[in-house]
Amino acid sequence: MPLTVLTLNVGNPAIERARRQRDWLARRGEDVFVLTETGSGPGTQLIAESYRDAGWSVTFPEHPDKERGVMLLSRFKCTVDPIGAAMSYLPARLAGIALDTDDGPLRVLGAYVPSRDATEAKTTRKREWIEAFHRAYEATGDDAAVLLLGDLNVLEPGHVPPHPGQFAPFETAFYTALSDRHGLIDLFRALHPTAVEHSWARRAELGYRYDHAHASTPLLAHLTSCAYVHDTRSGNPALTDHSGLAVQLTLTATTPLITSDPAADREATLF
Repeated sequence: MPLTVLTLNVGNPAIERARRQRDWLARRGEDVFVLTETGSGPGTQLIAESYRDAGWSVTFPEHPDKERGVMLLSRFKCTVDPIGAAMSYLPARLAGIALDTDDGPLRVLGAYVPSRDATEAKTTRKREWIEAFHRAYEATGDDAAVLLLGDLNVLEPGHVPPHPGQFAPFETAFYTALSDRHGLIDLFRALHPTAVEHSWARRAELGYRYDHAHASTPLLAHLTSCAYVHDTRSGNPALTDHSGLAVQLTLTATTPLITSDPAADREATLF
């Protein structure tokens, strides 16, 4: 069976929207979900608890109040990847799991890179997070294949439209360093070299491809699909203001968990 993974920015949802997001995710068929812009509030907790109660593996770093981060949900047995513990700055924004597959171990990493504005504080925050990411990634590297997904809040060189002046050189350098420094390939670009797709848009004609999936080169031989899922933005009300990104690999995870429907209503059990 192919291994399928989807990343989605959930936008730190309140309870009602989190319930709709949970139900939408439960109708999907992916094996692993990488959720970004999670928070410490009851909406994100609802998603985590629903999947945990349904037997899924839930990797959800502790979020300081008002801080944002990532959550990984897996229907396969997994271990927590060490990259989160190695992250020295805003660690809730980087987490991972390790899965056993028929082609060896696979690290699935989730990242939510800080956004910024024109202020020095937000610029410094983003720069420091990126530098901490590089250190954590290199400190935890091994021979396992890597799949990195999430909202990177950066654009590729040559992005259409170009959005001139909105991104500093250090931000574009982060995108290129994923390949040049860490050997991670943009999977969407590997399959669609010239396609114009956006995962977030202030206006329809001013879109941004913020959400990405990168992988170590050996995984390219297993890649069959990498496609944006736009219906998360098209509802009224929308589930979130980001599109999802779904990846399919010809790998089989070898240790399935016994899971049930995360969206099913469950009565409390009295002991």
